[in-house]
Amino acid sequence: MSVKKLRIGISLRVVNAVNYDEKRDALSHDWVLFLEMMKLSPILIPNNLSNVKEFLDDLEINGIILSGGDNIGDDKVRDTTEEHLLNYCMSNNLPLLGICRGMQVINKNFSGTISKTNNDEHVKTSHEVHLAESFSQFLNKKTFVVNSFHRNIIKPENLGNDLTSFATFEHDKTIEGFLSNSYPIMGIMWHPERDPNNDNQLLIKQFFEKN
Repeated sequence: MSVKKLRIGISLRVVNAVNYDEKRDALSHDWVLFLEMMKLSPILIPNNLSNVKEFLDDLEINGIILSGGDNIGDDKVRDTTEEHLLNYCMSNNLPLLGICRGMQVINKNFSGTISKTNNDEHVKTSHEVHLAESFSQFLNKKTFVVNSFHRNIIKPENLGNDLTSFATFEHDKTIEGFLSNSYPIMGIMWHPERDPNNDNQLLIKQFFEKN
């Protein structure tokens, strides 16, 4: 008898359809491949649902990912949907993972703020992050290399309430990963779906399976 896979919902970005006067939801194919690689079932969550809670209840979601792409405020419908997703996870004690923009959404909802940087070491490159001692045992290493595709950053003094940093970029001390102290919530600034190595698979899979 096969083991039932965890059903992981994932938010979508909103894009303008070329040659059509309409908006569409979109997600990189990398995400579906990455989740299936970890034996997790991807559930795509539309941005124009009339009742997000009912949709998630019907599908018996086991966890949610707030995906990356775009800035907070670019599309109000997406902002509202992701706020519903965050509140749903907190109300139901479900694991929530924020990726890049998703991490920023979580930080903002915990009364944190976002800054912009002109440092190109965060743009279309890779760099090393240092892990907090309490977290380094989880991956059995103190540092590892991650990709970076952002100019929005979270400084230590701008970290939201109830959030604790576990990964930092030492060059500018910006926060690359955090955990909630009260909920099964994690945010990371890199894109694991674009680099599905063993570290990223271990990090994401264990986060959902242990919460």
